Amino acid sequence: MRWLLSPGTTHRFADLPEPVTILRGLGGGSQGQVFAVRLGGEELALKWYLPGFLARDRGLEGRLRESIRRGSPSAAFLWPLALLRPEAAVAGGARSGGAGSAGGLGQGSAAGWGYLMPLRPPGYRGAVDHAAGRLTISLANVLRCAFELASGFHDLHSLGLCYKDVSLGNVFLDPERGQVLIGDNDNVAVSGDGSGAVIGTWGFMAPEVALGQARPSASSDLFALAALLFQLLTRQDPFKGALELAIPCLDLPSRRRLYAEDPVFIFDPRDGRNRPDPIEHGASLLTWPIYPRALQQLFERSFGPGLRDPAQRTLTGEWRQALAACLDQRRLCPACGEENFVEPRASGLCWACASPLPPPPRLVAPAGVVSVAAGNELHRHHLDPLAAEAIDQPLARVEAHPSRPGLVGLRNLSSHSWTLTLAGGETITVAPGETAGLARGRELRSAACQIRIEP
Repeated sequence: MRWLLSPGTTHRFADLPEPVTILRGLGGGSQGQVFAVRLGGEELALKWYLPGFLARDRGLEGRLRESIRRGSPSAAFLWPLALLRPEAAVAGGARSGGAGSAGGLGQGSAAGWGYLMPLRPPGYRGAVDHAAGRLTISLANVLRCAFELASGFHDLHSLGLCYKDVSLGNVFLDPERGQVLIGDNDNVAVSGDGSGAVIGTWGFMAPEVALGQARPSASSDLFALAALLFQLLTRQDPFKGALELAIPCLDLPSRRRLYAEDPVFIFDPRDGRNRPDPIEHGASLLTWPIYPRALQQLFERSFGPGLRDPAQRTLTGEWRQALAACLDQRRLCPACGEENFVEPRASGLCWACASPLPPPPRLVAPAGVVSVAAGNELHRHHLDPLAAEAIDQPLARVEAHPSRPGLVGLRNLSSHSWTLTLAGGETITVAPGETAGLARGRELRSAACQIRIEP
């Protein structure tokens, strides 16, 4: 790739007290290119636009300035930090005559401007890698990523904003921690604002936007979010089934018909025309049955009546409730160790090995029930019925015994001591950071509430 700004060059920009050094190119597309840069002692990312794209989107600068003024909705967004317009170029290992050389900024191919944003930390991978099966990630962490994604859009929409161009290419996953980052936030605008050159990506655009009947808004974001969550959970496009396989060439008219004029959800309970093919779409056939019925119904609503009626689309708060509940009922198969999501008091068969799944012990809190399985967590919303679902600051975590398989304990992650009451009536104080065995426990008390331990 021919870089607009040559790695190793240093440039000065208006309104920045220090020069910016281009470290390396990270990638590029139809809008511009992204670079890792150094400003002072900090590494950041710089997106530099192509002049042609700037000519097509006259409102871009105004949107970016407003986004910078507002600040990021949450830590999930790689939010614009500063607008960069060239002031002068300062030599720093530049290649003479190359695009982006010290003397070329603002002249020729490097003309234009860009913006600074946080640099994506190591460990994050593109959601496209997950959809393609190139990422090793647990089901629990997939659900955590989905929850954090819904939370990010909840925070964005609460400010009256919409993202407009939701897609796999804009989302990055940390497979080890189940966290997400959302990039390409230069498309963010006030919900329903008609400005901007970008309106969406096929497969994620709401039908009314794809058909030119409406501009992107929070309502169309909800449709795109549902499509994105479905692809995270199943690694499958929700509208690519038998109907897509019957199309000889997926050209623009075919995409329009598949996604906008006559879209059919591959698991629509009332319309079986677009069922997944066992060979081409095996991932969705394997993963869809894993998730609880309550979660499946949210997709059926968004991709059923929600196709034509935006008011029927699942809200961000509903996604958070359902995804949090799914994590609460996670249990591990005693035969193969695979994660399953069965109602806490229900029996069932493991989706991976078909072994019986006996009902696990439960932690019964004032506002929720959590199955006892290594890795499951207690959060504030389990203790306080008025607290919104949040999973980023657990109060306790179920952990397996390091040397005795089958035994689990509950680690106190809060800042207060607990009192564990055993079956015989004895009590044990569990200090912050300590773990209490649950085998003989019957009740756990904290300053805030009481939690029953049911076998």
